[in-house]
Amino acid sequence: MVGVLVSVLAGCGYAAKNIQQNTVNNRMDIFTELRKGEEPERDFAAVVIKVSLKTHVEGYYWLESKDSPCGKAGYPFVFNIAGQTVLWNVNGQKEIIPRYDQDGKTSHDPDAGEGVKYILDKKIKIRPGTYKWVLDLPNENFSREVEISLQGGKSYFLEFKPVYKEKTMPTRIPNFIRGIKGYQVYLDGFPL
Repeated sequence: MVGVLVSVLAGCGYAAKNIQQNTVNNRMDIFTELRKGEEPERDFAAVVIKVSLKTHVEGYYWLESKDSPCGKAGYPFVFNIAGQTVLWNVNGQKEIIPRYDQDGKTSHDPDAGEGVKYILDKKIKIRPGTYKWVLDLPNENFSREVEISLQGGKSYFLEFKPVYKEKTMPTRIPNFIRGIKGYQVYLDGFPL
């Protein structure tokens, strides 16, 4: 039992260490955020980044820390692209999706239930090349890394779709209340 506990805590420590390393801003010349309606120069690539996450409402758990960002404004998403780091704080919207379908059966929608939905939607310009992209969710102790090649003069759509942990009652169905398990990453609709 002690061995399992040590390995779990060591894994959490490893993820936290990776997140801390990825949030160090070593560069400032990799990408620039574009304002609404702004387009990049011809030799740059444009990338629209979309990340979504649903969390429980504030106070859902009785002993939850008051510092927890879940259900509050300003949920942090950290991106590190080839050494340049940006922190985007996103305000969420309360979302209620019925937990049961029309037949009274448990919904298989992972977003079913009352929670707060956070959607990061940003557009950047970046020089052509192959880059390592790291998405960090520091409050979830979660990090996801992908490598993407981009060409100048083109526009891309990079989407991170959440995969939630499964609840076990009444059946094993992914649900946001259990927390984030991972992200499916898509570039222009194709999985990476």
